[in-house]
Amino acid sequence: MDETHFMRRAIALSCEGVAAGGGPFGAVVVRDGRILGEGRNAVVPARDPTAHAEVVAIRAACAAAGTHDLSGAVIYTSCEPCPMCLGAIWWARIGAIVHGNDRADAAAIGFDDAAIYDEVARPAAERVLPMRRLLAEEAISAFRLWQATANKVRY
Repeated sequence: MDETHFMRRAIALSCEGVAAGGGPFGAVVVRDGRILGEGRNAVVPARDPTAHAEVVAIRAACAAAGTHDLSGAVIYTSCEPCPMCLGAIWWARIGAIVHGNDRADAAAIGFDDAAIYDEVARPAAERVLPMRRLLAEEAISAFRLWQATANKVRY
């Protein structure tokens, strides 16, 4: 199958998402020429702000593959991923992103991620969303435990 097949599936999922009360976003994760997982935006119907199409598709792909590591996969998404989805794609080790709409197209219909991109680029002390540390000396205990664990799975 050529990649237009996978992009058309992502676009179809974006339309299904709208019909189901979600946002106009769809995604499929593909490896070795087959769809491992697909998703459509379900933020409103699921009452879950993380239920973006890419995250839903990654969760489905990981379940199907039996691993958190999607190396060698490509994600086809109806729109350029937001910062959260981009982070999820990185953590899943997906090797490439193919998108239809871009962030300017999304902003034009009310899905503007510019403030998030700007926020991430600022030093922590200058961010709009206040951020501060608390109990760092206690929190580090989990990191020390992780470091000392011999059979940990790195990701």
